Amino acid sequence: MAYTNDNGIGARIKELVAEEHRLRSHPNPSDEDLAALKSAENELDQCWDLLRQRRAKTETGADPGDAKARSVPEVEGYLQ
Repeated sequence: MAYTNDNGIGARIKELVAEEHRLRSHPNPSDEDLAALKSAENELDQCWDLLRQRRAKTETGADPGDAKARSVPEVEGYLQ
């Protein structure tokens, strides 16, 4: 995942949300659909995490370009 700005991340989030909705709308999803849905959900979580990191760095005066995408297990392991 190599996004260089918030707009690029936001655009990818919109794409992933559309894909997620499309896949969830299938009445009898195939195994491939379920795998694609899980992949989209994971990447969506990573994108949101990266966007939050970038915004936090901007708010604290740090370089948002220093934010790095974290692994799926790391992102999925956060407590809300």
